[in-house]
Amino acid sequence: MKPSPGTRRVLLPAAVFLAVNAAATLLDLWPSLWWLLAAANFIIVVAAAEAVSAFVPGRHALLYRRSLALIFPLLLILGWELLVGAEILNPDWFPPPSRIAAGLWEMLTRYDEFTRSSLFGRPWLLPRAILGRGSESPGELLAESHLYATLFRVILGFFIGSVPGVILGMVMGISRTVRTMIDATLSAFYVLPKIAIFPIMMLVFPDPFGEGPKVAVVAVSVFFLVAINTMVGVRDIEGVYLEAGHNYGARGWKLFRHVIFPGALPMIFGGLRLALGTALIVIIAVEFVRAKTGVGFLTFYYWEILAPEKMYAGLVVVMALGVLLTAALKWVERLVMPWRREARRSNGKNRVVTD
Repeated sequence: MKPSPGTRRVLLPAAVFLAVNAAATLLDLWPSLWWLLAAANFIIVVAAAEAVSAFVPGRHALLYRRSLALIFPLLLILGWELLVGAEILNPDWFPPPSRIAAGLWEMLTRYDEFTRSSLFGRPWLLPRAILGRGSESPGELLAESHLYATLFRVILGFFIGSVPGVILGMVMGISRTVRTMIDATLSAFYVLPKIAIFPIMMLVFPDPFGEGPKVAVVAVSVFFLVAINTMVGVRDIEGVYLEAGHNYGARGWKLFRHVIFPGALPMIFGGLRLALGTALIVIIAVEFVRAKTGVGFLTFYYWEILAPEKMYAGLVVVMALGVLLTAALKWVERLVMPWRREARRSNGKNRVVTD
């Protein structure tokens, strides 16, 4: 029985994948051309995924896309492990994911008695400390956690920078005069490398080595991104929405509350997401150069003592923080803008019906 054209579209990438990798292995091409062969494998996998997507029913399309998002990083990890196992990559500088996972587990579970710190600290002692039954106070226990130090700096700096950023962006978006006065100055300060502001913050605060300069540089980095995105969101609201608000009697505060602010929210949250990622990047860089606690400090410390598997594990923690913080912000976005959730749900139903 002759296979259908759709089946052939799926089988062809699989056959090419097997042929390419078998030929590369037999001819011993992997050591010299591994990067080219990896790119070819990626293209073949993409072609196979595209072919398979044609057979996925519309009601399962979302599940299929989420599966691809999960499978691809797993394939990258497997490829990395195989390249190190074949001695194509140097395990001293690119340790395999299995060693990185072991280093991450040690970071998660081991408490360093010498530095009296660890990635998580000792959270199991917090209930006793809160009740006043422990030898350490809650503050002392939290100070032992590198993860807590980074989260504290990021979240506090994010809120301190985002609130005035939204307010100034709103004012600039509504008032052309204010926008004309401040826009050029804001753009000039925005292009400064955020890490370059840190020495200035150290001069401003009484304790240059305390938490103040670290939180302040995060807040400054967040402020510019949020202010610019908010201004653009307010400025680019469709005139028809403002006219509709006027026709329904909305003026002043009512117009702002029911038309301007909701209309600018998508751009505001877009700016908040960019600012959150920037805040994490900036604080990790600051912790590299001027901190004794934090995930950035821990990562740089393991680089200094030549423990690359734990250095990579620190980078994994940073990526996990970025994913979790972004997911939390998306959750807030769905709460604040329920109408977008309903619109996506309606569009999804329409796509299923169309399919």
